[in-house]
Amino acid sequence: MAETKPKPAILIVSDTASQNPASDKTVDALSTSFAAAGPGAWESPVTKIVPDSVLDIQRTICDWTDGPNWFNLILVSGGTGFAAKDNTPEAVSPLIHRHAPGLVHGMIAASLQVTPFAMMSRPVAGVRDKSLIITLPGSPKGAKENLEAIIKLLPHACIQAAGANSRAIHAGGVKKLEADAGVSSGGQGHSHSHDHHHHHHHHDHGHGHAIPKPHTSPSERPQSNDLNGAPSRRHRSSPYPMLSVDEALKLISEHTPGPEVVEVPVTTALVGSVVAEDVYSREAVPAYRASIVDGYAVIAPESPTSGPSTKGVFPVASVTYANAGGVLSPLESGTIARITTGAPLPANANAVVMVEDTVLESTTPDGNEEATVEILTGDIKPKENVREPGSDVALGSRILQKGDQITSIGGELGLLAATGTKTVKVFKKPCIGVLSTGDELVEHNAPVTLQGSQIRDSNRPSLLSCLASWGFPTVDLGIVRDTAGELEQSLRDALRGVGQTDSSNIDVIVTTGGVSMGELDLLKPTIERSLGGTIHFGRVSMKPGKPTTFATIPFKPSTTTTSSQSERQSKLIFSLPGNPASALVTLNLFVLPSLHKLMGLGERCASLSLPGTLGLPLVSVALAHPFPLDSKRTDYHRAIVTASRTDGRLYASSTGLEGVGQRSSRVGSMASANALVVLQPGSGKAEKGRLVQALMLGNVIAGE
Repeated sequence: MAETKPKPAILIVSDTASQNPASDKTVDALSTSFAAAGPGAWESPVTKIVPDSVLDIQRTICDWTDGPNWFNLILVSGGTGFAAKDNTPEAVSPLIHRHAPGLVHGMIAASLQVTPFAMMSRPVAGVRDKSLIITLPGSPKGAKENLEAIIKLLPHACIQAAGANSRAIHAGGVKKLEADAGVSSGGQGHSHSHDHHHHHHHHDHGHGHAIPKPHTSPSERPQSNDLNGAPSRRHRSSPYPMLSVDEALKLISEHTPGPEVVEVPVTTALVGSVVAEDVYSREAVPAYRASIVDGYAVIAPESPTSGPSTKGVFPVASVTYANAGGVLSPLESGTIARITTGAPLPANANAVVMVEDTVLESTTPDGNEEATVEILTGDIKPKENVREPGSDVALGSRILQKGDQITSIGGELGLLAATGTKTVKVFKKPCIGVLSTGDELVEHNAPVTLQGSQIRDSNRPSLLSCLASWGFPTVDLGIVRDTAGELEQSLRDALRGVGQTDSSNIDVIVTTGGVSMGELDLLKPTIERSLGGTIHFGRVSMKPGKPTTFATIPFKPSTTTTSSQSERQSKLIFSLPGNPASALVTLNLFVLPSLHKLMGLGERCASLSLPGTLGLPLVSVALAHPFPLDSKRTDYHRAIVTASRTDGRLYASSTGLEGVGQRSSRVGSMASANALVVLQPGSGKAEKGRLVQALMLGNVIAGE
């Protein structure tokens, strides 16, 4: 990077200029700023003009950042105001991986010295992969002013974004950086002391369910999580910091142990398992010289002059089938043997003539067998139509690599079976116990009429079904009532295997309910005080699923196990919200990556140098219609993703019903959903056509 000039690109967003490029003056204005920086500072900018279209803007930026010929700096001019068609910030923001608010502040501060109307601009800046993206006003004068306010700092920003060693760059201190960039901090500081009043209007999205909002501060509420204390003395607001989803996933990864290696027999139960060590072939495939066609085994000459031709009439000496027959008689010169596909060649035979290249000459007296057959060609060469021993799989060759996954397609199991492999070492799949909490819960299939506040437990069947579809063994831990003692005992029994045939194998406990702020929400204090566990996070800035909790509980197996197994271990516990949609969303978002690490998929990524992360696959989709945004939290919106037959792109449609939306209590919002659309916080709605990320829950559906 230090030896090459950074490459800039300029994208003009304008309906007018896209139809009449000669009308644009902004490219020339910005190009002069790059030229003024000196001949060695920047390469000549590449330019493009697109209309005020979110998709056109996003496609161009992705072309300029995601391919091998990426640009260091991308300037997007136009569409940053308040007009109805000004949607450049909305197009650019979802594409940015790391925002750069300092550059935005610098541009606005400089523009405010020129005109108060600078407050009417909505600039965006940040880094996507290795490219720095900055939006500028559409007017040539405004764009040039904004660029010149920050242009001396941009080479430094581009160098860092491209992956340069930050420690080496900053070794000389800030003053050296300022001198190199030709800027100075002396007398240039600004003191900002603005009061920001943000009024968030939460609208009722159906059936009068307004978003709850507290009217007191935490300091006004008594704080205690003593289970023996009165409800009035317990926490009235969560003492756990609100983490981002990425921060929560990082903690889960840090506290999820590495996978355990087990040796198991080769059966279909292996499907989904990850191989823990390289596997080598115990047998050659095929184990003998085999025919690859139906025809006749012959002795073919090495050259046309080295032996009798294969053309002519020959007696049929024997018949060889692909079965477990006895020892074959050697083939004598001047004879042939009928042979089927896959059958071993008789000794001395070195080639097979296809039955299509022959005609029947005569039969045995009873008419049941061939007596003589005419071969119509003399061009048969040695090894023709023959599979040599080990030609498919050589004896001792590596057939599977550590980190390979045994898929349901059957190829890996086929290899193991064909080579006589009896057992294989894999990473053990974790076993998950699923527990529901709540006095109001009734078994989903109970033959009773619901009374009062009773509800049927839909969470446990849903979670168990989802876990089973992923191929993990599960244990149904039932329903536990809202008392601290019963909850503690149920968790201890689950860890010890009480009442379960194989519950000692439980590695992860998943619970639903009891993690909010009601007086009967006892999971967090039970984990901390009664079980001596550690809660690594208790709130996540997401919708739905804010009270999701992740903890580890120290556990010592029973003394009946071997001494090597009786050392104290940590068991994982995921306490998910009780609302049905929240439970399923957080199971997919948080529990699945942990299970993937436990089953060795992390080892697979490392051994195969795969860049992908654990958990659900992430794709880019275009919104098929406007999606509502939450003002503060990232929304994991349940959606149906279809692949268009027309343009091949993926489109997302909400499962929320008109007037009802996607409340976390609506279990129906997950029905038919095959994706979670990731919507970053914002106001209003994300417009139709915007490119966003989506986590795929299932297969993509074919669209029109």
